[in-house]
Amino acid sequence: MLAAAPILLTGATGYIGGRLLRSLEARGHRLRCLTRRPEVLRQGAPADREVMQGDVLERASLDAAMSGVAIAYYLVHSMGAAGSFEEADREAAQNFAAAAQAAGVARIIYLGGLGREEEDLSPHLRSRQEVGRILKQSGIPVIEFRASIVIGSGSLSFEMIRSLVDRLPFMVTPKWVRVIAQPIAIDDLLEYLVAALALPQSASHVYEIGGADQVSYADIMRTYARLRGRRLRMVEVPVLSPYVSSLWLGLITPLYARIGRKLIESIVHPTVVRDDAARQAFAIRPMGVEASVRRALADQENGTAATRWSDALSSSGVPRSWDGVQFEPRLTDARAITVRVPPAAAFKPIELIGGATGWYAWNWLWQLRGALDLLVGGVGMRCSRPSPAALRVGDTLDFWRVEAIEPGRRLRLVAEMRVPGRAWLEFEVSSDGESSTIRQTATFDPTGWFGQAYWYALYPIHQLVFGGMLRGIAQAATASISH
Repeated sequence: MLAAAPILLTGATGYIGGRLLRSLEARGHRLRCLTRRPEVLRQGAPADREVMQGDVLERASLDAAMSGVAIAYYLVHSMGAAGSFEEADREAAQNFAAAAQAAGVARIIYLGGLGREEEDLSPHLRSRQEVGRILKQSGIPVIEFRASIVIGSGSLSFEMIRSLVDRLPFMVTPKWVRVIAQPIAIDDLLEYLVAALALPQSASHVYEIGGADQVSYADIMRTYARLRGRRLRMVEVPVLSPYVSSLWLGLITPLYARIGRKLIESIVHPTVVRDDAARQAFAIRPMGVEASVRRALADQENGTAATRWSDALSSSGVPRSWDGVQFEPRLTDARAITVRVPPAAAFKPIELIGGATGWYAWNWLWQLRGALDLLVGGVGMRCSRPSPAALRVGDTLDFWRVEAIEPGRRLRLVAEMRVPGRAWLEFEVSSDGESSTIRQTATFDPTGWFGQAYWYALYPIHQLVFGGMLRGIAQAATASISH
């Protein structure tokens, strides 16, 4: 009876939810996805995938999504959000539980975090366990999995380890790298989440899950270094605060300082499996750390990482809604240039922008802007993009995110760096016979006088950066034809 109804999946634009989406559809399950960004999940979607716009913080939007649903996955969290993520998680769980109860949902499957409740847990882990309790208060059977570090290509922990080892053969490390955890491979985690659909029990249960090994972050880094053929030396220092550690991680790795701090705070206590109920209930035998790292490396090197930790919109810390915010009159920097190339050639440098390609002019100023953003708790200059050759809606691009793209014609990016307002950067290509016109527009909605002062203070720099960027794109387009 449970399998006949659609399965509701929340968090499908995130790292784990995005992979679970593919795994469930590959097994023939009919899914209904609830997301704030329906355009992301509609790209290349199979005909039977339902995508509904909604937000777990908006109770009314959950009712339609829950209608006719028997099983619901709750994979939502606000770890990357600015402000009080505990309060947001609490409200979201209460809304979800109430809507599920009203709709007669038969089962909720939830992924939380390992950690002994009697210990002084980090705010993140404390919140994850509180969410599980709130969901159970609905009276609906809840299958709650609690996991520690997730190892997989594109995962938060793996990206941190990969960047540190690849860039730093010698490290001064804080105490937290010695704390014991029980990592689980993303593939094994997905197997548990899928297997929970057919679990023959009608009561709530907490399952602690982990891989075959109990190790520290230092052990995982050594394993990674050995498999990559790299030498690694670490010297531990007795004091290094989560805040300082997070800034260091943000400078060296693609991690945001804000999320890095929450991650570090979550591993000051051991996160290991103490209850073997999962082993008794499931025929899953998770792999060890070395096998997990090998698989993640293979996916990374083959370019087959299906999702990344930064895919989740909440990871940016940008407000979920700008409703009620008073903006001053919109400010723009618009410019255009004509090149004697076809539109496809004119658009190609635009599609390659950011990441390893850079921004075609004054890259050190972009790097400086990212460093300053990192210091105030922003995303910083991630210096990365998911694909070196193509972009999709929802992709992260340094400190921007792709908001809209029409291949060969238009790209619109929305800013995720800290700014006093909302900012976009848009490129459009139009054709005029043998030539193409590239239009580049930076748009800013300032909040208050400070937002306006911010824009005008940067006006001279905008002339350098935006003008140089457009000329660089035109030169790259022309050079691609001449070669």
